[in-house]
Amino acid sequence: MKTFIRTLAAMGAVAVMISCTHKKSGDSGDGKVPSVEVAEAFTDSVVLHKTYPGYLSAQGAAAVVAQVNGQLLKKHYDAGTYVKKGQVLFTIDPTLYQDAVAKAEASLASAISARDYADSHYKAVKKALEADAVSKMEVLSAESALNQAEADIKDCKAALNTARTNLGYCTVTAPISGYISDSSLAAGNYLSGGASPVHLADIYDNSVFNAVFEIEDAQYEKMVGRGNATSEKLLRAIPLQFRENLLHSYSADLSYEAPSVNKGTGTIQLKGAVRNIDNELKDGMYVTVSLPYGDEPKAILINDASIGTDQLGKYIYVVNDSDKVVYTPIEVGETFHDSLRVVTKGILPGQRYVTKALLTVRDGETVKPVPTR
Repeated sequence: MKTFIRTLAAMGAVAVMISCTHKKSGDSGDGKVPSVEVAEAFTDSVVLHKTYPGYLSAQGAAAVVAQVNGQLLKKHYDAGTYVKKGQVLFTIDPTLYQDAVAKAEASLASAISARDYADSHYKAVKKALEADAVSKMEVLSAESALNQAEADIKDCKAALNTARTNLGYCTVTAPISGYISDSSLAAGNYLSGGASPVHLADIYDNSVFNAVFEIEDAQYEKMVGRGNATSEKLLRAIPLQFRENLLHSYSADLSYEAPSVNKGTGTIQLKGAVRNIDNELKDGMYVTVSLPYGDEPKAILINDASIGTDQLGKYIYVVNDSDKVVYTPIEVGETFHDSLRVVTKGILPGQRYVTKALLTVRDGETVKPVPTR
């Protein structure tokens, strides 16, 4: 009886082993080979880019300053609004400078009167000299007085111009058109602009910005050395990206290259002009610049969504000629046409790879490939 029980137990164990082996060989609980969508890696000519951090700087920017002493009487604008060149922004107490203009005008009038007298006197003694009624020395003295009177008029005119200029500074106007910042100084503050200009606000012409960034001198040499990839067309449409997606897409036209390499950093500063759309961009915004530096006529491309990431880096699942899944580490380059990715190592043109359901396939699993693009 015991022998019979041992025989039954052994037969049951064998049956279980056969069942498990059958499930493993079929790679699914029901014995069916799973279908997976695959695509083939292919080649295409792509422009190579390298990204650099940068920032936006308004091409037109100007500081609004007070250049005279006096009490700030009024601010004539709302912070953040658009102001036009010549628009009145601040008023400084003009009393002192109005008095200075009046005094300078009076001095000029006195100097003109003195000149007129000196001129008449000179003409009189010059005529008298012809009749030997005066000495030649008197004529020279009269001529000298006339010359001095003419010089005094010039001094008075200069003083009057200075007084009028200072009076004009009491009305602070916009040096350029653009969007103006707030002022930290309110009406009632005393300004000492005569000794050194006092900063009141800033105006930014936001119509065009410079995307300012720096590249390595070696990368610059690579960019210049491959002129076919850095044609004027490419450098007139350098892609830009921001931290967040904006309503519009932006590109920069390369407009400036520094004439020398910064010896401290080994970099060259570049600038690209960026046209602002609907005043969406602001001075000082951070930007990523995708600078074209070359091309690859036979770059290997796959779907970017087919790439996974683990602790070892980037990987894909290649389907070999036996329709088995092979875990394959890869090295990648930049994106192409938003949905494709350049692969620099790990896959060859024509090789098949899994495009979807990466989490459901396993390394070494036999699958039924379904071509897709």
